[in-house]
Amino acid sequence: MKIAITGGTGLIGSKLSQQLVNQHHDVLILTRDASNKQNTDHLTYVEWLSDHSTPEKELEGTDVFVNFAGESLMGRWTKSKKKAILDSRVTATRELLSIIHKLEKKPEALINASAIGYYGNSQTEEFTEESEPIEENFLSYVTQKWEQEAASLMELGVRIVYGRIGIVLDSKEGALPKMTLPYRLFVGGTVASGKQWMSWIHIDDVVGLFQHAVENKEITGPLNITAPKPVRMKELNQEIGEELGRPHWMPAPQFAIKLALGEMSTLVVDGAYVSPRKAFDSDYSYHYTEIKPALHQLLT
Repeated sequence: MKIAITGGTGLIGSKLSQQLVNQHHDVLILTRDASNKQNTDHLTYVEWLSDHSTPEKELEGTDVFVNFAGESLMGRWTKSKKKAILDSRVTATRELLSIIHKLEKKPEALINASAIGYYGNSQTEEFTEESEPIEENFLSYVTQKWEQEAASLMELGVRIVYGRIGIVLDSKEGALPKMTLPYRLFVGGTVASGKQWMSWIHIDDVVGLFQHAVENKEITGPLNITAPKPVRMKELNQEIGEELGRPHWMPAPQFAIKLALGEMSTLVVDGAYVSPRKAFDSDYSYHYTEIKPALHQLLT
């Protein structure tokens, strides 16, 4: 297959690209500057989002587009940061749709990244792909706008999948290194109340589910990219301490986290129980369904 990926140099995009290349798919990475990138067998860098780029020439015949483009959520959510988070996703998606409209042969599918923040936060609700948002917070607003932009392609007969990503666990990037640091310094403990749900997923299953969505034409609409067994934050913290052989004793109170992180603290002090029903219904085979073996693989 010929597969084009935006955000292909990020954590998920780079690993998905490599896996697809290893399986001899032809992968095109859309980048703002292709001049300093080295093309290899089955991997081509295509310039876009610049004044003189014409990516549609190289993207003709693409079977599937995968869209990860967007400003990182990490960092204090100032007014300008929040604008960048929203605008980067909307602008990149609009540009991608503009490119697709110019193609003579339309792709079979657009797999658009999203996030479980779509649903809002709750300690009691269980969310599936059929659930509607229960609150209008910043993350829910951003993900809804992001998905709405991509949805317009349906009128062209393009299959749309919204990959709503949970808390991604990776050994070097994302949330896990930040969670393990206090334990490595012997000051680890429960974060906030510890009762908030963490709908986690191992990076191998993030990549696996996105490839599953690329290849499975029966999957449409929302797809929760989460492991089947979410855990409470306290259990996750305790398992990290046990895996690292460090004490679990110094709690990080909610007020201190909110003071330090501001509005971005919602990523760690709030949570939601999100079930990947479509993954099971479409017979996806997980690498890691339990938090303990997932952490063991990542931390040893």
